[in-house]
Amino acid sequence: MKRQAPELSQQYIQPLADVFKVLGDPTRLRILRVLMNQEVCVRDIADELGMGQSAVSHQLRILRDARLVQFRRDGKTVYYSLADAHVFTLLDVGLEHVAE
Repeated sequence: MKRQAPELSQQYIQPLADVFKVLGDPTRLRILRVLMNQEVCVRDIADELGMGQSAVSHQLRILRDARLVQFRRDGKTVYYSLADAHVFTLLDVGLEHVAE
């Protein structure tokens, strides 16, 4: 059964393209993969990816500006997580697609 393409109005084309631009960076995809499992602090993301905290923070700012991640503070520690279930689904389906 063939699926019908959803209507894509002009007001959504550029924002959607912007999301895909943000997702087009391998480092940001690696960060998002870490966040698919749980909420994580910047230091732990940096350690897991073998990157500096400053570089991770820069990428997280881009992801936050694109509304793909959210954060919360606990004292001086900042924890990040995926913004919502849509982001998880987008990544999960993308990973499934490239694994086929």
